[in-house]
Amino acid sequence: MLGRLNWQMGGLVALGVLAACGQNNTYQAPPPPQVTVAKPVEQKITRYFEATGNTAAVNSADLVARVPGFIQEINYQDGAQVKKGTVLFTIEPGPYGLKMDQAKSAQTGAEAALKQAEAAYERQKDLISRQVSTQAQFDQALASRDSAQSNLDQAKVNTQLAVINNDYAHVSAPFDGVVTARQVSIGEYVGGSGSAPTVLATIVQLDPIWVNFTASERDVLRVRDMLYKRHQRAADLLGTEVDVGLQTDTGYPHKGKLDYIAPQVSQGTGTLAARAVLPNESRLLLPGFFARVRVPLEETPAVLVPTVALGSDQAGRYVLTVNGENTVEQRKVEVGPVVGEMTVIESGLKPEDRVVVSGLLRAIPGQKVDPKTQTASTK
Repeated sequence: MLGRLNWQMGGLVALGVLAACGQNNTYQAPPPPQVTVAKPVEQKITRYFEATGNTAAVNSADLVARVPGFIQEINYQDGAQVKKGTVLFTIEPGPYGLKMDQAKSAQTGAEAALKQAEAAYERQKDLISRQVSTQAQFDQALASRDSAQSNLDQAKVNTQLAVINNDYAHVSAPFDGVVTARQVSIGEYVGGSGSAPTVLATIVQLDPIWVNFTASERDVLRVRDMLYKRHQRAADLLGTEVDVGLQTDTGYPHKGKLDYIAPQVSQGTGTLAARAVLPNESRLLLPGFFARVRVPLEETPAVLVPTVALGSDQAGRYVLTVNGENTVEQRKVEVGPVVGEMTVIESGLKPEDRVVVSGLLRAIPGQKVDPKTQTASTK
C-alpha cells in the first residue's frame, strides 16, 4: 500500500515538471536585425564632361634631304633634345658653297654691266636732247640698259637659289624637340632623283603636348543647352581648365586648357572633335598615350549617398530604405557621377529618406529592422 502511494506521488511530481517545461518552451520571435541608416547628403557638386582620348605631339616633322649628296656629318645623339636651328645633318656642302660663290660673282658682273649700260644710256639721252646723236643710237642704249637690268635680276635670283641650296646642305631643327634615331649613315648618298625624299630622322616636340578627344552628339546638345542658359557660346569654353589622367594614374593629376573645338559634327562618327593643350616640361606625357579627360562645366545642387549603399539587379541600380514603420523598401534610383566615396543620385530619392548604409545583408525588403542613425559624410 505504501509503495503504491509512493508511485502515485512520483507520477504527480513528474507531471508537474513536464507541465512547467511546456510553459518555458513557448516560441518567441527574434528581435528585428540592426542596420545603420543615414539620410542623403545635400551639397553642390561640379558637373563634368568626361571622355577618353589620346595624346599627340604639337609638332612632328620628318627631316628630309632636299638636295642630293653624301652625308658628311651627323651632329646629334639619337634621342637628344635639341633647340630650334641646331644643325643635325650636313650633306656634302662643298659643291653648294662653290655654286653660291659662282652665283655671287655673276651677280657682281651683272651689276657692273648695268652701271656701264646706264652711263651709256645717260650720254645718249643728253646727246639726243642736243640733237647731236641719232634716235637709233639712243634706242640701242636704252635696250642695252634694260637688258643689263634683266641680267642683273636673273643673277640675283640665281644667287638666292644658290644660297638656299647651300642652306639645304645643312639640315637644322625646325623647332625645339627630341630627334629620333637616325635613318642614314655617314657617307650614304641621299636626296637622289627618287619619287620620295630621303628621310634622315624625325623630330617631335613634347612640350607642350596635345590631348585629342571627342564628344558625342548627345553631350554636345547637353553642353549647348547649358551654354544657352548662361548666355554663352562654345567659343567661351576655350581656355577652360581640363583634367587629364593616364591609364595608371589615380584621378586626374595633369592639368591643361581647352584650346580647340571643331566647328562641325562628323557625320561618319556623330562626334565633335576637341583638344586640350598641356604643359609637359618633365616629358612624362608621350604622343600616343591613352588618356582620360574631364572638363568642368557647372556647379549644381545634388543628393549623394555612400557608394557602398548602392546595389544592382536586372532592373538597374537601387538602394534600400527604411520607412516610418521601420520596414525595408527597395528603391530604384538613377545614379550620377562619383564624388569621393559618395555617388550622386539623380532621381529616386528624397532628402528625408533613410538609406541603409551598413548591415545590407540583414536588410530584406518587406521585413522590419532596428535602424540606427548615423550622419553620412562626403569625406
